Amino acid sequence: MPRAQSDTKAEIRDVAVELFGRQGYERTSLREIAERLGITKAALYYHYPSKRDLLAALVEPLVTEAEHLLERHSGGAGAEQLLGEYFDLCVRHRGLMLAVLNDLTALSESGLVESVMSVRRRLDALLVGEDPGTPARMGAVIALGGIQDIAVMLPADEAAQHRDRAVQIAMAALRCGTAPGHAD
Repeated sequence: MPRAQSDTKAEIRDVAVELFGRQGYERTSLREIAERLGITKAALYYHYPSKRDLLAALVEPLVTEAEHLLERHSGGAGAEQLLGEYFDLCVRHRGLMLAVLNDLTALSESGLVESVMSVRRRLDALLVGEDPGTPARMGAVIALGGIQDIAVMLPADEAAQHRDRAVQIAMAALRCGTAPGHAD
């Protein structure tokens, strides 16, 4: 039975994220993705005319979700909720984030790294303000970086199991950075 077009596109994205995360973007070929799926390279090109187009299709949901997260919290919702939702976003997109870590140079050309860094800077500002001073900024960097690393580096089920503790540790980093007596 032939595959539905939407299923094929989703399967291509799933395999690409897995291979990009494990091998890196540059070291994964479209031929390898097609072979893994048991489709021709021409069929893959029908859905994604280039590897960059495939990458763009992988990045779009991450960017969209991150923008929605930032919009939801722009009114000043609590830091704990923001960190928890950021953790969940990182877990959902851990394959793509692993691909970034595995192939930082190649993916920086795609704009993905700058997109991720832009989101991080905006999250930082939501947590500690636009001009918080170095200790508060350090707390935010440690909180966000720790959340991201735990969500991405641990297996997804293990990360999810420790989500609440990760958020509490991130909150402690924020509190430490903004505690009285920690001025520049």
